Amino acid sequence: MDKIIFKPENEEPVEFYVLEQTKIGGCQYILVTEQEEGDSDALILKDISAPEEPEAIYEIVEDDTELNAVAAVFENILEDIELS
Repeated sequence: MDKIIFKPENEEPVEFYVLEQTKIGGCQYILVTEQEEGDSDALILKDISAPEEPEAIYEIVEDDTELNAVAAVFENILEDIELS
């Protein structure tokens, strides 16, 4: 399982495990969790970086409409999980 480091401004870096990724409407999304195994809170992150940037820049998806739509896609991809 891939691991990424999320570096929020003025905060300590946090490591996340990437459970799945998908592209919707030209936007790249990843589903991440802090623990590699077991039940854990999950976040959906959206790549907001420009194509010419050397590293991806992700932000947490907070818009309810967007979050519900992307969560439904991840639930279909990963049939054994439920995001709520």
